[in-house]
Amino acid sequence: MDYELLLNEVINIGKEMIKSGAETDRAEDSMYRMLESYDLEQCSVFAIQSDIQVTIKPAGGHFITQIRRIHVTGFNYDRLDYLNNLSRYICKNTPSIEEIRSKYDEVMERKQQPRYLQYVASILGGVGFGVYFGCDWLDTIVGIVICALVEVYFGHILDKKERNLVVYNLIIAFLSSAAVFLAAKAGFGHHPDRIVLGLNMVLISGLGVANGIRDVLKRAYLSGIVNITNACLGAIAIACGTGLAMLLFKGDMYEMYIAPSIAVQLISCGVASMGFALVFKAAVKQSVYAGVGGAVNCACYVAVKYLCGNDFAAVMAGAAFVAAYAYWMSRVHRAPATIFLTTSIMPVIPGATLFYMMHGFVQSDYGMASQQTILLAQTCLAVAFGFLVIEIIIRYAGEMRSTGV
Repeated sequence: MDYELLLNEVINIGKEMIKSGAETDRAEDSMYRMLESYDLEQCSVFAIQSDIQVTIKPAGGHFITQIRRIHVTGFNYDRLDYLNNLSRYICKNTPSIEEIRSKYDEVMERKQQPRYLQYVASILGGVGFGVYFGCDWLDTIVGIVICALVEVYFGHILDKKERNLVVYNLIIAFLSSAAVFLAAKAGFGHHPDRIVLGLNMVLISGLGVANGIRDVLKRAYLSGIVNITNACLGAIAIACGTGLAMLLFKGDMYEMYIAPSIAVQLISCGVASMGFALVFKAAVKQSVYAGVGGAVNCACYVAVKYLCGNDFAAVMAGAAFVAAYAYWMSRVHRAPATIFLTTSIMPVIPGATLFYMMHGFVQSDYGMASQQTILLAQTCLAVAFGFLVIEIIIRYAGEMRSTGV
């Protein structure tokens, strides 16, 4: 066994898992398990969103260290699913290096998501949240047209040339907001602020802030800081792009969204969660289950908020349900839990709060900015605690089963 080549192939798998949207600790654990299934005396794996470092010592051999830089990350849950299955196969069968490389190439050469599905995904995600924020039927039509033309068609062109997420978000946010404000001036759309907010949800990664706090609570400090920083930079770019459109086209973003009826909230959240799963390139069947999780997540939030009137408790209840639901779905579909976790949680993710916070800073409205900052921190902590509660329960339940207690 050439352990240098083995290490290279395992790191390739880990790198693509992180690039496809895997949590760094999960990718780290997968690489460790794959390497430990071979004849090693020592194995040490360290991974964050931009870097992987691994050192191994084969039995009777010398220490081998390899470092891999990760320049671009994103979401491709179809690829992540198959990479996860490949890591399980390697752990169980310890195949040769040639077989690992062959199966890895099969995963990387899988057929890409159809182009029409990219349009459907973004429209379901952006317009779904637009309805959740209070858009009427005319607003929804405007959102569909602008989402298809700007965020999907032009976004696809821009994505080939621009790898800087901050620049990408700024350009797309400016163009989509400008189109919405111009449409409103022409008489198309009654609530341009809500349309913009729904479209921006496709770009905003409030989940990054929540996952960052979750990493910090798990003492993965570096990974947490990177997550939080990336999310805030993306939100700043969106706020700046939208703010520039407001200045040029006299748009108004200060009318906070008003939630519609409970039935509309549940349906729109389910549709939006399914759309986000498709945006992240999950399989259609898995996306449907993600939509179901998003709708029930919203129901949990609404029910707890109605019963106790505490927003923190309501968000935490929704997050706890999603964590348990994702764990269950991962067993049913034999797929990574993150596919369902990161999509079904979207209804309680503070994307709108993150945007309003950055918008307040950009517009020098520091009262609004400070208020939204406090709300953002509360919501992210509630999401992180909800995830952690279920994670602790699952871990201790597993330990009790393994020891026969």
